[in-house]
Amino acid sequence: MIDLRIVGGTVVDGTGSPRRRADVGVDGGQIVSVGDDGGPARRTLAAEGMVVAPGFVDTHTHLDAQLSWDPLATPSTLHGVTTVLGGNCGFSIAPMQPEGADYVRRMLARVEGIPLETLEAGPAWEWTSFGQWLDRLDGRVAVNAGFAVGHSTLRYLGMGAGAVGGTPSEAQVADMVRRLHQALDDGAIGFTSSLASGHSDGDGRPVPSRSAEAAEMVTLATALRRHPGTSLGFNPGAGPFAASMMDTMADMSREADRVLNWNALLIYQQRWDEARQELAASDHAATRGGHVIAEVVPDPRRFYVSFLGGFLLDALPGWAELFSLPLPERRAALSDPGRRAGLRAGIESDAVPAMLRNHTDPSRMTVVQTADPDTKHLAGRRIEAIARERSVSAFDCLVDIAVADDLRAVFMPDPVGDDDRSWELRAQVMTDPRTVIGAADAGAHLDVASSFNYTTSLLAGSVRRRGLLSLEQAVRELTDVPARMFGVTGRGRIGEGWAADLVVFDPETVGPMPEEIRADLPGGARRIFAGANGVAAVLVNGEAILEHGEHTGRLPGTVLRSGRDTETVTVAAARALAAPATGP
Repeated sequence: MIDLRIVGGTVVDGTGSPRRRADVGVDGGQIVSVGDDGGPARRTLAAEGMVVAPGFVDTHTHLDAQLSWDPLATPSTLHGVTTVLGGNCGFSIAPMQPEGADYVRRMLARVEGIPLETLEAGPAWEWTSFGQWLDRLDGRVAVNAGFAVGHSTLRYLGMGAGAVGGTPSEAQVADMVRRLHQALDDGAIGFTSSLASGHSDGDGRPVPSRSAEAAEMVTLATALRRHPGTSLGFNPGAGPFAASMMDTMADMSREADRVLNWNALLIYQQRWDEARQELAASDHAATRGGHVIAEVVPDPRRFYVSFLGGFLLDALPGWAELFSLPLPERRAALSDPGRRAGLRAGIESDAVPAMLRNHTDPSRMTVVQTADPDTKHLAGRRIEAIARERSVSAFDCLVDIAVADDLRAVFMPDPVGDDDRSWELRAQVMTDPRTVIGAADAGAHLDVASSFNYTTSLLAGSVRRRGLLSLEQAVRELTDVPARMFGVTGRGRIGEGWAADLVVFDPETVGPMPEEIRADLPGGARRIFAGANGVAAVLVNGEAILEHGEHTGRLPGTVLRSGRDTETVTVAAARALAAPATGP
């Protein structure tokens, strides 16, 4: 007798093969049968009218710290995610030294939008080695979770204050390499870095990895050759990419003999030429012996902007210093005519990339919510309309409202790429072998972004409403493609002997619920939260972590360790995997 049988569902197995009616038998955390003849089971799960698919694989998260206080990885698991990969963009919370913890916390608070009070009230930060930190998570998480080593963290441990703006000595590079080898021996799944211009630390200075020369990055990447089941992650910042940037990504991949994924490729028709140039980084890498893939955002990304956190705004010329100021001084700076004029020059500068301009133009923003009673009537109104009434510029209107609301006001730029042509282009790129779907940033930008819902959003938007992808294509891109490219073994497909990571959903209703603001983080901080419609059950290693839209409280997840739970995907293997699938 087996543990569980899911009966009456339509199986979409993740390979791109046509859907079929089949029961799924589960025993000992694995799938033991796919078909109608599997014998008796201790428990059955009715799935009539539902799709049974592999659990979704989210390759770009910042859940490293969150899992210590939220082992359910909410809201991601509500959207069918069963495997998450962290340590992205060069930011990890291990390895660690006591003297580095404060810097790393403040860096994460600034660049990844994780409230500092939450980081300080969350994990105790008592570990030193990568292995000690992973041991703390074993048996205490609902999802399968693997983590890379972040370059900025590694550089700070090796160089101290000199990591920001400094050039390492040969001994310091050797020390970073040694620390990286140790973390990879302990189970880290790879190495990540960033040169993104918007990535600033808690003091408003460039994060440590931004001071690294290409040779340092390539040297660190080369360390992965000695460690099975590892891969590379990179954030090059907004494109178009300079030739030197493409060279760096290609050389890191070649010297490591590993896949390098970069984050994030945004697709909409106004920047289609730029997107094609960014995609060409993959073609360039192939000519230099590497394999580079882009993590593509699958729908119009919705952001929220505030003067409390500064996400997006702090990437504008001259604005980073503003967000390094304590809140009282920040308010004073925004009220000072001279400082305000300088900020206005930055936001209107020709040096602002088009992609950033689209998300920071005050005339494209709407007031989402305010806290002060005198400003609450503005919620739901566009800045442009309020500015006309007040006979001021849209920029001054935006800043005036922020100051009047003690910087607590939240604004939303108009989503970019919600037109038919942009949707068509995204569908085209999502199935391009040079890309994987991802860039969710789950666990980061908690009060300004909701891209954690990308899985159910894809199924509702590109599949059901627009018919741009078949259900089989979408499920494959959410499961098997990322699992195979990142070397996650035994997950991402429905088949005998594969891990019983499964999501059961109604294809006619699946989709994200409306977003809301919750003050449920440690320290009382706020985050954007949204559940999902149509997700009936989520299983991890054969145990239900979600039933009827509610978490069960079970924690059956596996902490993924390189070489044990992941396999090596070399450049040659990645090229074979990238061959177009044959499916419906």
